Amino acid sequence: MARPIIEPFRIKVVEPIRMTTPRERRRLLEEARFNLFGLRADDVIVDLLTDSGTGAMSAEQWAAMMRGDESYAGAKSWFRFESVVQELTGVPSVFPTHQGRAAERILCAVSALSGKVVLSNGLFDTTRANVEGSGARGIDLPVRERGVAFGGNMDLAAFASALREHAGQVAFVVMTVTNNTVGGQSVSLENLRAVSNLCREAGVTLFLDACRFAENAFAIRRDEPSERHRTLRAIAREMFDLCDGFTMSAKKDAIVNIGGILGVRDPALAEKIRVELIRTEGFVTYGGLAGRDLEAIAQGLEEVLDDSYLEYRFAASGYLARALERVGFEVVTPAAAHAVYVDAGAACPHLAPGDLPGQSLACAFYLAGGIRTCEIGDLMFGSSDPPRRQLVRFALPRRVYTQSHVDYVGAVAEDVARVRDKLPALSIVEEAPSLRHFSAAMIARSPFPDL
Repeated sequence: MARPIIEPFRIKVVEPIRMTTPRERRRLLEEARFNLFGLRADDVIVDLLTDSGTGAMSAEQWAAMMRGDESYAGAKSWFRFESVVQELTGVPSVFPTHQGRAAERILCAVSALSGKVVLSNGLFDTTRANVEGSGARGIDLPVRERGVAFGGNMDLAAFASALREHAGQVAFVVMTVTNNTVGGQSVSLENLRAVSNLCREAGVTLFLDACRFAENAFAIRRDEPSERHRTLRAIAREMFDLCDGFTMSAKKDAIVNIGGILGVRDPALAEKIRVELIRTEGFVTYGGLAGRDLEAIAQGLEEVLDDSYLEYRFAASGYLARALERVGFEVVTPAAAHAVYVDAGAACPHLAPGDLPGQSLACAFYLAGGIRTCEIGDLMFGSSDPPRRQLVRFALPRRVYTQSHVDYVGAVAEDVARVRDKLPALSIVEEAPSLRHFSAAMIARSPFPDL
């Protein structure tokens, strides 16, 4: 009998969970106008809204925070942060920011995007908002195969064609690892090498959206036969070596609650970033973060490539995926490490994409068991041609929940599965011009069934 994969940590501090009732949850959801971002965290039993900044830090990270140097300029915490990031990535100019979207905004601000295009395997929500808010058009070119090992790859034929079609107008290319837009699917090293070569031939800059670089590196070693002999650190380093720079939300694979990183190789671009960073975030040696945050990020980046941690991470998501499949939900496979994605369109065929089936299903999980998830479909991105999949993301915070919490999610999923054909359509009644899913107000066109 194979030994089970256990959590490679012990729990030292616990946080109580308030157990709400179905009646309370129905009232709270209506008050939030069917937007799960509008709920108070205290009113959520199992919070799978996001893995961004929601992880539990290690004892060594907390110890590192106590060593934080809060000097305004040249703090020793900055030099540790710089050293760790440079050694990991090989990128010479690295800049801390308060979170990943700040790194994206600064990159877009100094890149003269107006009238140009940004090509990607899949721009996520804030990346697209920053790109298009700067006057460029984002174009996603992911592979269309489903259920393959590297479903996050760039469609190389479509990418080469787009480079020719938009010659002279491509501001830069973004490879998102893992590709959250298509269900958290990983990108192969072979595909990243090919994209890098095409960018070099076209004279186009390539950036890595590297917030889940470690999870992608683990998937490469596991699923790409030619890479199975290599260390995770070596694979990660090659991922960065293939690019001209990167943005990173440290709130994911650096396992911290706040922070981001922007790294570039070009000295001229680095100087533009330095000026913009000082103007909007803070001095270059703290970038909107406290010294203790820089220490926590540095320590997290040293911990995240641990084999046992990433093995556990994938085992946990696989366990959740199987629990959801057992009760009849179709999930995106292979399961990502950071989240499991349920196909809401398949679960609710009576609802058209414009009826927001993903949001309706997400609301049902909250009503049934106080589980908060995130829609990734027409609510988040709007309609598209061809239409994208209507997904619900069950994101797993790092080192937070145990197997019994996942078992609870599975039991709630069974209750939701019984009424999924009765879930109502939702309509948006108020929305922001961009990133509407964070604040949109909705109404249900008919009542939700009892859950």
